[in-house]
Amino acid sequence: MPYETITVRPVTPTIGAEISGIDLGRPLGNQQFQEVHDALMAHQVIFFRDQKLSFDQHKAFGRLFGDLSIHPNTKGPDGHPEILPIHADANSKRVSGERWHSDVSCDAEPPMGSILNLKTIPTNGGDTIFASMYAAYDALSEPMKRFLGGLTAIHDGAPNYNRTNQIIGDTEKKTFPRSEHPLIRTHPVTGKQAIFVNPVFTTGIKDLPDAEAKAVLEFLYEHCNRPHWQVRFQWQPDSVAFWDNRCVQHIAMWDYFPQVRSGYRVTVKGDRPFYRPSH
Repeated sequence: MPYETITVRPVTPTIGAEISGIDLGRPLGNQQFQEVHDALMAHQVIFFRDQKLSFDQHKAFGRLFGDLSIHPNTKGPDGHPEILPIHADANSKRVSGERWHSDVSCDAEPPMGSILNLKTIPTNGGDTIFASMYAAYDALSEPMKRFLGGLTAIHDGAPNYNRTNQIIGDTEKKTFPRSEHPLIRTHPVTGKQAIFVNPVFTTGIKDLPDAEAKAVLEFLYEHCNRPHWQVRFQWQPDSVAFWDNRCVQHIAMWDYFPQVRSGYRVTVKGDRPFYRPSH
């Protein structure tokens, strides 16, 4: 695909591309926005370097792609509820994203995308790994695709967020979303199929006994985490990663304790997942 206003360098043949020739802090023209959007659709996660974004600039860039959501468990800085702080240091008992997941998949309309801008990074470590759920789906056998295509998964925020709050000592009473989504979801833009379950939020499969659901989910988690469809992003100060939650899972490596890794994320609202058979 030719790009005229940005430079797009694929990081792997399967997933991930680094974008240069753009300042995300400045308003994007229609063509530049379209090319960034097209690069995201083509590569599933895109990376930018040297982006010194204020909260307002960060939110303005995110709003080009849709309304911004407010995280169900973590408050934003004063006056910026759409900003999600991502911070770990010597006092941290846990970090955000330390298990494979798609962001807030328990929502009735899970996020379309997430845009993370890290300001401070450790001397080394702290990478984020992204996995293509298109590629994971494509690698399944045809009988398995047919079986999974008719299933509905249960996504519940309470187990994960209650666990987190217990670890950090947050005693505030909160209610978290719980939703049912197709286990295989069809991407609303590309039309491709992607596996849509993850060990952080998925708690079962509708109409399957617990033992069967557990076996199916454990197989899928192991399958989805194979290195064949992953890209590993090494952060630098002021780097940005923008990933499509509809077809990507990710995990943040906490291998840098007690160093500081800190920044901010905005999350773009999505739509209700659906499954449309390919044939």
